[in-house]
Amino acid sequence: MKQIEIYDTTLRDGSQAEDIAFSVEDKLRITEKLDELGVHYIEGGWPGSNPKDAEYFKKVRKLPLSNAVVVAFGSTHRPKHKVRDDVNIKTLIDSKARVVTIFGKTWDFHVKEALKISLEANLDIIHDSIFYLKKHVEKVFFDGEHFFDGYKDNPDFAIKCLLAAQDAGADCIIPCDTNGGTLPHDIKRIMQDVVKKIKRPLGIHAHNDSECAVANSIIAVEIGAVQVQGTINGLGERCGNANLCSIIPNLQIKLGYKCLKDENLRKLRDVSRFVNEIANLRHFKRQPFVGDSAFAHKGGIHVSAVRKRPETYEHVRPELVGNSTRVLISDLAGKSNILRKAEEFNIHLEADSPEVQGVLNTLKDLEHQGFQFEGAEASFELVLKKALGLHRRFFDLIGFRVIDEKRKENEVPISEATIMVKVGKHIEHTAATGNGPVNALDNALRKALEKFYPELRSVKLHDYKVRVLTAGKGTSAKVRVLIESGDDEHKWGTVGVSENIIEASWQALVDSIEYKLLKEKG
Repeated sequence: MKQIEIYDTTLRDGSQAEDIAFSVEDKLRITEKLDELGVHYIEGGWPGSNPKDAEYFKKVRKLPLSNAVVVAFGSTHRPKHKVRDDVNIKTLIDSKARVVTIFGKTWDFHVKEALKISLEANLDIIHDSIFYLKKHVEKVFFDGEHFFDGYKDNPDFAIKCLLAAQDAGADCIIPCDTNGGTLPHDIKRIMQDVVKKIKRPLGIHAHNDSECAVANSIIAVEIGAVQVQGTINGLGERCGNANLCSIIPNLQIKLGYKCLKDENLRKLRDVSRFVNEIANLRHFKRQPFVGDSAFAHKGGIHVSAVRKRPETYEHVRPELVGNSTRVLISDLAGKSNILRKAEEFNIHLEADSPEVQGVLNTLKDLEHQGFQFEGAEASFELVLKKALGLHRRFFDLIGFRVIDEKRKENEVPISEATIMVKVGKHIEHTAATGNGPVNALDNALRKALEKFYPELRSVKLHDYKVRVLTAGKGTSAKVRVLIESGDDEHKWGTVGVSENIIEASWQALVDSIEYKLLKEKG
């Protein structure tokens, strides 16, 4: 089984993505997570470019990493400086990184227009930079910037740049599709020529501007590359870098290459979500392999087949990458969906029982009204338990009132909710404020119930979404409210639908409370 080195550049190239700003502590935490995953190299940043990266390289030396080697990134020396006097080269050495990656120009257009030097001078810069660094660090990798575009314009010069790196002793030479515009058939053609002329280990660094970064990386490996550079979740400048969360399982599960230990591959989904959390990004549910929807099934025929043989509609076993099969509940559902979800809720149902058909009919009617349960499985569990007589009421609403008051033009409105509920024989009447009418209503409901059910103190409202369902009706349109709630251990989603946004919110809030209490009290 051929070993492929995984080179992660989330902390450097990934941090150049729009909306990404990693702190030093963020980078250290991600470094530890990537090390646990088992990647071979972690490109920590460019120590000569900013104080934050310089501080990172000081602190990262104290981390007890088990698998990964931290890499410092930089450029070849400047044309007007000798290599030994170049500040960039000095900072790479001063970073104390065992491995250094430098990029150099391989497209004659850039050499002439950006550097404004001769092609021969560029070859000398590449050679001298690598040769000098080899005296001070364990390994030097060379990123051939814009190599594929350069090859298309001037293949002889592009190859000469890689040969200069090879002659200087580069430990791995990485052709880069820096603009991300090269298509797979060109990657194949060009890499086939490269492997004939370059005898040092080769890698691939692809960007995703043509949505081909993953395919280009896989093709390069099949041609002969032994190192793949990319980022977790494909983070990166413009449209992003090659997504390691797709490349690794494709190479390892489908093509038989060795990238990670099998037990580490099962951590892939967790690492994907961890990086997004640190980056403060929403998880992309349709992301292959690691997304919530990657192994989600909605159509009744699909669910029926998957329950018998998962491979009928799943291209790999989701557990291999730390994911799991999900059955979605919708108006496309069949009995198999209901049975599968009942199993998840530890509810036993016979396939031919009238209850199953009853739940299915209720579900389709609710979805016709505008309810959606794909993101509100807690609400669906309540629907199921109500149909089976397994539900119990914990309180009854007597009434509520919500007031929004704006006293001055430049002041934020004040929201207040008053609520009256009956718990057993007790009537509780209370009020609360909030940063909006729904928040105020949520606060008032909890305040009224917490003396009877103290476990509700741990419940928090994490997310609130509103979608207009009936276009063209203006302010009288029906809306759907999706709420995500959670306690110290779990999160759950609930839904409400009404032409009144407060009523829709109330439905979702009540489901959230009832779900929590049913879990706690049965």
